[in-house]
Parts: sequence; structure tokens; C-alpha cells
Amino acid sequence: MKPNSGPEILDELYAVILQRQAEMPEGSYVASLMEGGWRKIGQKVIEEAGETVIAGSESDRERISEEAADLIFHLLVFLADAGVDPEMVWAELAKRRR
Repeated sequence: MKPNSGPEILDELYAVILQRQAEMPEGSYVASLMEGGWRKIGQKVIEEAGETVIAGSESDRERISEEAADLIFHLLVFLADAGVDPEMVWAELAKRRR
């Protein structure tokens, strides 16, 4: 596995999101999302999910990866805002694995 890929980059990104949430630095995109609350963050999750699907319908692999990255990022922000550690999601996925 490449460094900073897969689960490692997700853990690193979530840690940065938590730091921004705690510090709420001026000019931070994460802080601006957090200020808008779950509705604003949820709206971004829905928007990015739609853009990912549209990219898929166009079979544009590069755009799919870009939009999927946006979706995952905003989902991590949503989880942080809700106080849900991604480990809870991984555990749920593990329970569903068959």
C-alpha cells in the first residue's frame, strides 16, 4: 500500500477536520461548514453525491474520483459534526461483511 493512501489518508483527514472543528480558524472551509451546522453540511453531502453520480453517468473516471473525494470529505465533516468517529462506520461495515 502506498503511504497516505486508503485508511491512512482518511484518518489523517479526519484528524485535520477535528482540529479545525476545535479551533474554528478564520478562513477555514471546515469551520465555515461547521458554523452552518448539520443542514449546511448535509446539503454539501447531497450535492457531492449527485455530482458523483452524474460523473458516473458520463463515464468520466477522473471526474468520478474527484467528485468521490469531495463526497468522502464532506461525509467526514458530517460525521465530525455529529460526533461519530469513522471507526464506528468501519465497525458497522465489518458487521455487514459476508
